[in-house]
Amino acid sequence: MFPLRRNRRLRTNEAIRSLVRETIITPTDFLVPLFVVEGKGIKDEIPSMPNYFRYSLDLLEGEVKELWQLGLKSVLLFVKVPDNLKDNKGAEALNPNGLMQRAIKTVKNVCPDMLVMTDVALDPYSAYGHDGIIENGQIINDETADVLAEMSISHAQAGADFVAPSDMMDGRILTIREALEDEGFTNTGIMSYSAKYASAFYGPFRDALDSAPVNLVDIPKDKKSYQMDYANRFEAIRETEMDIDEGADIVMVKPGLCYLDIVREIKNEVDVPLAVYQVSGEYAMLKAAAEKGWLDHDAVMMEQITAIKRAGADIIASYFAKDVVKLLS
Repeated sequence: MFPLRRNRRLRTNEAIRSLVRETIITPTDFLVPLFVVEGKGIKDEIPSMPNYFRYSLDLLEGEVKELWQLGLKSVLLFVKVPDNLKDNKGAEALNPNGLMQRAIKTVKNVCPDMLVMTDVALDPYSAYGHDGIIENGQIINDETADVLAEMSISHAQAGADFVAPSDMMDGRILTIREALEDEGFTNTGIMSYSAKYASAFYGPFRDALDSAPVNLVDIPKDKKSYQMDYANRFEAIRETEMDIDEGADIVMVKPGLCYLDIVREIKNEVDVPLAVYQVSGEYAMLKAAAEKGWLDHDAVMMEQITAIKRAGADIIASYFAKDVVKLLS
């Protein structure tokens, strides 16, 4: 009862504020997305993602070493596939000497203890920019899931610790889990993009990998037939619980900031680690606003990251990871 209880006593100075702070950000909260390209000596800034780069394998080595020195111990690999290797069925995704497979080996060779997660989806390999095989103008589900399982085995053979299916095909977690078990990869984990929404925030990422859906007759123009409707809440819980039942070790909500209600809903319902992906559009908006002088970059960045963890994220996949850790240190 006032004045015996004055809440402001716990806000008097930074010492007391930090002592009673409920949400603490540390380097081990982060999963760092890395974009990989063919070639040598390439560190190519992504135009719509200022200060974020695509790396050739030789320069990826240095980036991984720097991440480890900063205390960032987990990476999520994505590859930009040359157009001449793209088709409708993702054949290149199964190449044991493909870019993803070599990227996994590169990271593990330079930093064996780095946790390596890999993107499992067909869109980087698709001539049409979709996460699945197209037949008669439709994304076909079960045949796509079979290819994703083969991809996952290939990644595990190359040394991946976790595979991360980002496609949203029905039943693909069970298909992948059973395939990994059959091949003896019982310790290879699955981080499922369980509640991945059909969001307008993915644009810069698709620029980074040249993986946007193509605009052709008889080809779906967007991913709304498999990614979730952003108006839905309870569907996210159903999707997540199904993935856990099928064998997912970690589940994910994507995007981040516009979906923190979903993060909290899922956190309250499940007992496995929950990842949140702060996506490229969220990154780009803050970078653009800061360049204009409209926002304090570091202050807003920390507020956003803290909000994601406060909402219930155990793992944060973020392009800000290095910026945050350098600021913390």
